[in-house]
Amino acid sequence: MTDSALAHEHAHPGVKAYVLVAVILFTLTALEVLAFEIVDRGSPAGLAAVLAPVVVAVLLVLSAAKFALVAMFYMHLKQDSTLFSGLFVFPIFVAAILIAALLAMFSYMLSLF
Repeated sequence: MTDSALAHEHAHPGVKAYVLVAVILFTLTALEVLAFEIVDRGSPAGLAAVLAPVVVAVLLVLSAAKFALVAMFYMHLKQDSTLFSGLFVFPIFVAAILIAALLAMFSYMLSLF
């Protein structure tokens, strides 16, 4: 490889970073399963009562965090140009806003009946 080609290469994370991301992904997945099981089994009762109304939101946030980690590290978006990251992330934000708007509209329409 020429020197100019080497200068354009990006430094990729080492094995330690990938193992750390894998441990974080495992932990987030365990938290998702734990949140669902607490609500599903109703035990402990106090925590299940607090968690039940927000379990879907908790699962969505944990899922979004896992998606972001996978996209940044395993799809190498963290090392790529910001243009590529923007082309990948912008449609996701538009879709999330659209879904939130549709849910708000449907909940408003249901409240009229």
